[in-house]
Amino acid sequence: MADVARNSADLARELEDVREQQRAISGVLRAVARSAGLRPVLDEVAEACRRLCQADYGAVWLLQNGLLHLGAHQGEPAGARYDREHPHALDRTTAAGRAAVERSPVQIPDVLDDPEYTYPGPRFFRTMLGVPIMFEDKLIGVVVVVRREPRPFTDEHVALAQTFADQAAIALTNARLIEAVERQRTELSRFVSPQVARLISSEDGERLLTGHRAYISCLFSDLRGFTAFAETAAPEELFDVLREYHGLLGELIPAHQGTLEHFAGDGVMVFFNDPLPVEDHELQAIRLALAAQDRFRELADAWRRRGIELGLGIGIEAGYATLGRIGFEGRFDYGALGPVANLASRLSTTASAGQTLIGQRVFAATEEAVETNRVGTLDLKGFGRPVAAYEVRRLR
Repeated sequence: MADVARNSADLARELEDVREQQRAISGVLRAVARSAGLRPVLDEVAEACRRLCQADYGAVWLLQNGLLHLGAHQGEPAGARYDREHPHALDRTTAAGRAAVERSPVQIPDVLDDPEYTYPGPRFFRTMLGVPIMFEDKLIGVVVVVRREPRPFTDEHVALAQTFADQAAIALTNARLIEAVERQRTELSRFVSPQVARLISSEDGERLLTGHRAYISCLFSDLRGFTAFAETAAPEELFDVLREYHGLLGELIPAHQGTLEHFAGDGVMVFFNDPLPVEDHELQAIRLALAAQDRFRELADAWRRRGIELGLGIGIEAGYATLGRIGFEGRFDYGALGPVANLASRLSTTASAGQTLIGQRVFAATEEAVETNRVGTLDLKGFGRPVAAYEVRRLR
């Protein structure tokens, strides 16, 4: 009976150990799945190794610029403070460095009996285990666990540490891939609208880039008096004016959820409601126009003192367009084609300095929110019949 009781107790203990291991692995996997950054994952790995290997301290070291830097730690704050300021070399003087050199698990049963171990920091430990974090035969870090007493780790503990080193490898690789995509997206956003940068790296990107139909609001703006100014201005002055004008619009376009299609000299085209949906996109286009006219007056006053007379004309209309990738291999833009873009452009050309003209569809969608004056019908180039136009005065 005593043997049966002992066997039952051993079995219960083993089952609890297995459950604890499963919980720890699940915790790491949840941290990876949350994609909340690398630190929570490394913290989970360090704590799981420390707890399951019955260690007093657990740490994850990351290989950066040829040295091992402390990425996460659980247990001893004094040692962690020293380690943060003193990266480890890839050599045999520390457990982390030795595991990195050997590319396999390394155990130091007692650091006092190991002549190669010359770690200069605070020594609160005697036994150490280091396990390299590898991905496709490439070293990316090391997991280390230590004990205060000289008590070697078992083969089971080594296997557990290896399991969590493998989990850390997955997390580190995923985090670096996400970081690379974000870095590329940020860099791409310098050349295309942020919405288009996100579109390119999304699952639906290729389908949308190929071409699709959407109902959008289209805004055109250009400068009154720019042609005469460009004929006489020095190139440096011309670029200074364009830089300030484009900088003003560059702040306002993303703030109003617009997608920049292109800059062409003094002409700018922006559309709304693609590639991301925008609620009340007609009204958003008008808000952008009013903000641009308001901010532009400050610029125009400063230019006027330098003898530069320029005004801003804006045209807006809504309608269906075909949107997608335009250009050729090596140089693509994301653009909108259709009568709505042509109409917005013609309204912009017709608008006088400081004036914003909208078409019938934008007027119908926003008349309760926007105060307008009816301009009448305009004969616009490229349109076979007169087009109704309204001047935007202010938001109601």
